[in-house]
Amino acid sequence: MKIPNFKATLAEIERERGIKEVDLIAAIKDALLSAAKKRFENPDSLEVEISPEGLVKIMDKEKGKEVVAEDFGRLAAQTAKQVIIQRIREAAKEGAYDEYIGKVGQLITGTVQLREPMGYLINLGKIEAFLANSESIPGENLRTKEKVKLLLLEVKKGSKGPVIVISRAHPDFVRRLFEQEISEIKECILEIKGIAREPGRRTKIAIESHDSNVGAVGTCVGPMGSRIQNITREMGAERVDIIEWSDNPEVFIANALAPAKQAKVMANKTEQSATVRLPDKELSLAIGKDGQNVRLAARLTGYRIDILPEEEKEKK
Repeated sequence: MKIPNFKATLAEIERERGIKEVDLIAAIKDALLSAAKKRFENPDSLEVEISPEGLVKIMDKEKGKEVVAEDFGRLAAQTAKQVIIQRIREAAKEGAYDEYIGKVGQLITGTVQLREPMGYLINLGKIEAFLANSESIPGENLRTKEKVKLLLLEVKKGSKGPVIVISRAHPDFVRRLFEQEISEIKECILEIKGIAREPGRRTKIAIESHDSNVGAVGTCVGPMGSRIQNITREMGAERVDIIEWSDNPEVFIANALAPAKQAKVMANKTEQSATVRLPDKELSLAIGKDGQNVRLAARLTGYRIDILPEEEKEKK
């Protein structure tokens, strides 16, 4: 019994798919042995031999001779074909898993393939992933065939191949956009110290400069706002506040309350709380619509923030 084009087929698969010839032969032997045990007597004494040219022998180890069935040649060829196809599929799944598991936490690019009630089907090239509504930026409407950036959150093994979990709503999505766009962050001249985000609405990101000649806010904004525009283009209508970080909590909290500019802060490090006094005209700026600005400032700094109007004598 001989499997047609056996040697050439195995060599081609190893070259193009990276599946080792020895592994394919072992799998074909196992499949043929399983089939042979259903057809011959003394199944436990059987073994399969395959020559490099694809010549198949079913041997009875106890009697030391080859056993033959009339239709086993055809079965051998069919079994080899099925095993090869299955191993190619398994290798493709393993290859995709190995490729994406090393990209967890990074930005990847995908193409919107289909809008579904629960989210978007995204084509990543070698594999598809599902962007759930809960991981999309609220209010955005991605178009079919549109290329989008995504944060790769997790890769899990599934029965039909790897399951890729992606997000555009996660705070680290903003972190990776900044790292990608701002070269000074890659060079460790600037450092992202924290992010507070309400996806689709507003993000506050704290930046520290390790070089007195490099301004944290101005560098991230870029000439004519070019850098921050490149970032926010990926975030729809979401607003981004770049906050200069300080190890002085009173200074940091005052910065975090931007666009308010005249905050007078008294911080209690032990209780992680702060009282902030502002002129009447800046109270609404510091608090923000529905309390959003002070809420994000509190999350960014880690302090509970109480905002009060300036005392009357301070005004005088």
